[in-house]
Amino acid sequence: MLLLACSAAGCANRATNVASGPAPVEPILILVSFDGFRWDYPDRGVSPNLAALEARGVRAEGLIPAFPTKTFPNHYTMVTGLLPDHHGIVANTMWDPSFDGRFSMANRDAVQDGRWWGGEPVWVTAERHGQRTAPLFWPGSEAEIEGFSASHWLPFDGEMPNSDRVEWILNLVDRPADQRPSFLTLYFDETDIVGHNSGPDSEEILDAIAVVDSALGLLVDGLDRRGILETTNIVVVSDHGMSPTSRERVVFVDDYVDLETARIIDWNPVVALWPEEDDLVEVYESLRDAHPHVSVYWKDSIPPHFQYGSHPRIPPIIGIADDGWTISTHSFFDRVPEAADGGNHGFDHHAPDMQGIFVAAGPSFPEGVRVPAFRNVNVYLLVMEALGLPAAEGDGDFSEVDGILVD
Repeated sequence: MLLLACSAAGCANRATNVASGPAPVEPILILVSFDGFRWDYPDRGVSPNLAALEARGVRAEGLIPAFPTKTFPNHYTMVTGLLPDHHGIVANTMWDPSFDGRFSMANRDAVQDGRWWGGEPVWVTAERHGQRTAPLFWPGSEAEIEGFSASHWLPFDGEMPNSDRVEWILNLVDRPADQRPSFLTLYFDETDIVGHNSGPDSEEILDAIAVVDSALGLLVDGLDRRGILETTNIVVVSDHGMSPTSRERVVFVDDYVDLETARIIDWNPVVALWPEEDDLVEVYESLRDAHPHVSVYWKDSIPPHFQYGSHPRIPPIIGIADDGWTISTHSFFDRVPEAADGGNHGFDHHAPDMQGIFVAAGPSFPEGVRVPAFRNVNVYLLVMEALGLPAAEGDGDFSEVDGILVD
């Protein structure tokens, strides 16, 4: 009976939510992610739609990611208001000793397993309060969390054209007010892919910027045709920036440790090692001062500014490469000629090249405002306030985003 009722309400992807009937919410908010879109990309002159959004809204000088500056940890930080050390997505690739589980972005079973996802993301709070949500391709949206799933979601499909992603959102916006989602997301990854392959200062990155900007244009045009552009909040963010790398700046871990005893969980540019207990000290001592461009720490001695090291999924030994350096092995380096030629992220979140973007416009945001860079953990607070939802206790600070919302 529950499944039939859900189907009749048009929420075939919905889990067993306990909220009462959905309430119409205005204005709705659409959160758009340009993966790997560095803070200075809007100034390259090839993103007119982003520039138009900025002109009628707010732009930050940069968006400071959490450490590690990777895709899954930072996307989930922006929708939970928690740092990776607290929400548990401590890397794109990780191991949980409590249930002997392995997580990677390509592992569909893990991605859809709610045990990995701590905290309470925006869509869970919204559904709990009777709102409908539609996070498309946002990390965490495929899992049932605290007994809730979004009303509408799709398994990640990197081959889905950008135009189809936008159309999926617009079709949901077309629903009657009492069926329309209040919180929706979009995700585009061209700038991340090209940034890795060609570098953040390449000619190719200009084409990638133009591609994701065109997708934003489709969204804006679609809302405008429906007469709801001015009454819709659009927030554009990126999860991290991108630093140029080179085959001349590579640290080979196998020069210093036996890869069999090191037991490496994650690789580059943060190498995460989980040796057997008997090998811990030997592996640590072998790496500690091995290379001037990699800093190696016991997890409980990682410098405080990283705000990283307490979660049980973080391995006992962490090595962090300097900005622009690559951690690899000789065999991989020889087997993949293009390795390290291009760009990467994951470095210290205070490195300027790691900063992303924040541009927002709509009834909740003032017009023509430029604000200093702020931590992306505060995006959650802005979204929750704009949706009229109670924010959970977290790691954000509203004083850091003063002036970004209208009074």
